[in-house]
Amino acid sequence: MTEIGTTRRHASRRRLRGRATGRKAQAQRYWSQHVTQTSNALDLEPSVFTKSSARTVACSLKRSAETSTRRKGGAYQSAMSMLNFYINRAGRNLTQDRRRILERAKHELRKAFGRTSSR
Repeated sequence: MTEIGTTRRHASRRRLRGRATGRKAQAQRYWSQHVTQTSNALDLEPSVFTKSSARTVACSLKRSAETSTRRKGGAYQSAMSMLNFYINRAGRNLTQDRRRILERAKHELRKAFGRTSSR
């Protein structure tokens, strides 16, 4: 291949690198949704992170973690990891109310698994 052909090929890659065009590019842009849906950590219930109370989120995660056959670690570890993953990946897109509910869900999850400290 000539030097000119190589330069053109790399130039087109640079132009497309930052763009999210088409179905495939959009799917690559939102990889965290794919991880949430297909992760080996848990078999999640639909819309578990949009539930209205921290207790229902925690109970749902616990139930999913205990019944999942695809998780690698313990049930508590898998449930907490998935909750932290969702909070971290949502980032600034979470509203304050939703973040507060999910942060409280961590405490509820610890209680559900009997992992609370006796302070």
